[in-house]
Amino acid sequence: MAVRLDEIDRKILVELQADAGQSLDEIARKVGSSKTPVWNRIRRMREAGVITRTTAILDAEALGLEACFFVLIRTSEHEAEWQKKFLRTLKERPEVLEAHRLAGDIDYILKVRVKNARAYDTFYQALISEVRIYNVTALLSMEEIKATTVLPM
Repeated sequence: MAVRLDEIDRKILVELQADAGQSLDEIARKVGSSKTPVWNRIRRMREAGVITRTTAILDAEALGLEACFFVLIRTSEHEAEWQKKFLRTLKERPEVLEAHRLAGDIDYILKVRVKNARAYDTFYQALISEVRIYNVTALLSMEEIKATTVLPM
């Protein structure tokens, strides 16, 4: 169920998404409010689950993680135990940045960030040794055109 947000709440969220390291004074000035009401609104949005965490966004290439693969997975297994093991395996792999269950011919898509193709193969070999998978297709991203964590307000 969506949480009710007014215009000031939305302005605060825009500012936090742009730079969560801003001071309360800066955010308050930008949204046309004062520090205490802004703090109370942020606290309320945290309690309501609108703001789930505050984090830093790192540059993968600066850290040597130059290869981004999108991994398409088809499985012939659909039992609860297999799915539980598969999901646990994905959550334990730091290379997996995103994992989605899909409708259609492909069952899952993963976004995997690694150093290079050899590192991807190491990931792939570990994955298939832990979980039975019918078919895996890896697509190497040649260029990241857009990547954002900013949600539309």
